Amino acid sequence: QVQLVESGGGLVQAGGSLRLSCAASGRTFTTFRMGWFRQAPGKEREFVATTSPTPVYADSVKGRFTISRDSTGNTVYLQMNSLKPEDTAVYYCAASPILWGSQWHYWGTGTQVTVSS
Repeated sequence: QVQLVESGGGLVQAGGSLRLSCAASGRTFTTFRMGWFRQAPGKEREFVATTSPTPVYADSVKGRFTISRDSTGNTVYLQMNSLKPEDTAVYYCAASPILWGSQWHYWGTGTQVTVSS
């Protein structure tokens, strides 16, 4: 059973940084693509970044956020710099086998990020 557990969220002032982590278990994740999404209050969930095949970022975070994975492929990080109040959201980790197509099949429960102005 695939399990994704996010951590690292919190309250930070505008201009600050946070690093989110997502620990994946239950499979060998080297053949999975991993990603981050977020959902702000009253808004739909939106794409933030993905690892595979090469890192891709939403325009709103490009140049400020960096996605990476550890050597095992089982942990994915989202380094968030120059945070803005509009980055406030619940951040979700997602994973899916690369060969299963473009949909995301596994989700974590999310971690709250709040950026104060």
